[in-house]
Amino acid sequence: MQGFMYPNEIELQWSVLIVLYPFITGLVAGAFILASLARIFHVEQVKPTYRLALLTALAFLIVAPMPLQLHLGHPERSLEMYLTPHRSSAMAMFGFVYLWYLMAVLLMEIWLDFRKDIVILSQTTKGVKRHFYRVLSLGSQNISPGSLHVDDRVGWAITLIGIPSAFLLHGYVGFIFGSVKANPWWSSPLMPVVFIFSAMVSGIALVMLVYMVASRLRKTAIDMRCLDTIAKYLFYTFIIDFTLEMLDLIHRIYEADESFRSLDFMVRTKLFISQVVVQIFLGTVTPLVLLAITQLFHLRHKLRKRIYAISGICTLIGIFAMRWNVVIGGQLFSKSFLGYTTYKMGFVTREGLGPAIFLMLLPFIILYVLVKLLPPWYEEPPTPGSLSAAE
Repeated sequence: MQGFMYPNEIELQWSVLIVLYPFITGLVAGAFILASLARIFHVEQVKPTYRLALLTALAFLIVAPMPLQLHLGHPERSLEMYLTPHRSSAMAMFGFVYLWYLMAVLLMEIWLDFRKDIVILSQTTKGVKRHFYRVLSLGSQNISPGSLHVDDRVGWAITLIGIPSAFLLHGYVGFIFGSVKANPWWSSPLMPVVFIFSAMVSGIALVMLVYMVASRLRKTAIDMRCLDTIAKYLFYTFIIDFTLEMLDLIHRIYEADESFRSLDFMVRTKLFISQVVVQIFLGTVTPLVLLAITQLFHLRHKLRKRIYAISGICTLIGIFAMRWNVVIGGQLFSKSFLGYTTYKMGFVTREGLGPAIFLMLLPFIILYVLVKLLPPWYEEPPTPGSLSAAE
């Protein structure tokens, strides 16, 4: 600790788990927005990643509340938000937004989109898997053209509802931070908007990387038209996100209130590596320059793939650094602007680095299981007749 701080300011109340929470929910929202490009906006080029993006969003959405549960001293009390709802609490509203997005939007859209495959698999598989897919079909075995057309129209409507729901899921996180008027680092009306666009950037980058890795593991050719289109949308969304962040920075510099000198000192010292080096140069400028090169010059497929992979990794690192700087950086200085503290992160503690690493790996494990159960690739499953003929 340096300078003067009150006792309740010396120890940070929000740890790395609270950094993970907005990062993971941002990946969920961004992946769903990418999926909506194919269904709502008819961007046919990204269709190969449509179902993969839905499963990616589901895998990360399942893990999204876990950092909050670990952070709570009594996680069982989280049930109170459903039993005794409090509409004026932004924190409590997350429970309802989460359930709405999970149950009414994402799960319903995935079921409608995969229903044909589920029915066919319930007829062609054997043993436990056969019973599993029959349960998953919810008793609906009708896959006639008319029935599938109804599924498509209902799924379209759910996706349309899901777009503002995705914005609401992640935008409210920025709303919570932006509403803390006592903290000048967070108190900005642009905070929810910046969080939404950074979520779109991170989610698009994640699906792009997952698609590239999955194609390599499956030893199938990457659809370069799809990859180029995803990279183009990532580039355009990144420009908007970067512009909003610069607008917020310019506004703070121009306003230069009593907190400006303290925040400026933080950026030049304690947050120099995480914000200037990692977030700005590595996580923002580098991917923007690389993506701009692919848009301006005609490069070979192999080189473009490498650039997209590097850009995606740098983007995810930069967005995570942005979440770190907002959550952790916003707690490192006193409310009186006269003192500074340091965040010390353990490894095997409840809110340490070990649980954080596990929570980041868990969605990929869940995604692997989902992909095995519901293959998102656009390959026609075997029909019962073809299976009998093969036997």
